[in-house]
Amino acid sequence: MSTATTPAPAAASESRRNLARDLFSSDRPYGVLLALIALVVFFSIKSDVFFTSANLQNIGRQTTLVTIMAVGMTFVIIAAEIDLSVASILKLSCVSAALFMNDFSNNWFLGAMVGVAVGAFIGLVNGLLTTKLGIPSFLVTLGMLGVAKGIAFVVTDTAPVLVDSRPFWAVFYEGSIAGIPVPILWTIVALLIGGVLLHFSTFGRKVYATGGNATAARYSGINTDRTKILCFVFTGVLAGLASLIFTAQGHAARPDFADGLELDVIAAVILGGTSLFGGRGSIIGTLIGSLIIGVLNNGLVLIGVSSSWQIAVKGFIIILAVALSKRR
Repeated sequence: MSTATTPAPAAASESRRNLARDLFSSDRPYGVLLALIALVVFFSIKSDVFFTSANLQNIGRQTTLVTIMAVGMTFVIIAAEIDLSVASILKLSCVSAALFMNDFSNNWFLGAMVGVAVGAFIGLVNGLLTTKLGIPSFLVTLGMLGVAKGIAFVVTDTAPVLVDSRPFWAVFYEGSIAGIPVPILWTIVALLIGGVLLHFSTFGRKVYATGGNATAARYSGINTDRTKILCFVFTGVLAGLASLIFTAQGHAARPDFADGLELDVIAAVILGGTSLFGGRGSIIGTLIGSLIIGVLNNGLVLIGVSSSWQIAVKGFIIILAVALSKRR
């Protein structure tokens, strides 16, 4: 008589595979959360200054620009596209807002609207060129990176544009509510709006469907072109918002700032579990990815790592994150 037995090694192997999938799933970004905790512990050991309330708040401020733009980038990448022009959109948006305020009686509210509108317009152009002309978004936004950056330099003659508006400074950087600095509050607003749109709206489901299988999405009645265009516009709007925070921080619009910032934005999104090949991702994962970038930037400075090595470390992290994304 024979007795059937359960193949314990096979079951254990399957259990390990399931655990790995859960850890690195874009819907359950436990793996990146563990990585963030490990980085915090490591830098806390290496530097007495790192785990202090002042430095943690500083990290929050430093990651504001990346996090806000990464929320929009999450939509674009889930839709199986890419936007390399976000840093240049930030440049042109902040310059446009500052010039408008200087020319129209220092009206900070209208100036802010102009900055956001410029970002939305560039996002619209990116989306239309990508979808209607069939040009890969990598090439479209690579070209727009140069166009927007060049225009920002031309209209300012490469010089900073000063902004002398205390209400503007307070609303976008220097103020606080209940002890929370307004840049962090603006970041929370962007995260909440992005989270609701992506995870709790019809539009979010269309974004996932478009990135997962555009052909099937079109056959199911989804206007994939419009969905992608709206993703680019949303990214442009958030880049415009980030430009206002940056301008208020320095009391000036600087067209020579933010070179390479798009790499941090893309790295934050991919680190957070969003698949570079579309169809998967989450806003909470993007937040964790952005915090990893912020903690790395801050911690590497505190322990005395050179700027050149910081760039190399972040580049390595991007490659590793894409490799993990491809295996999911």
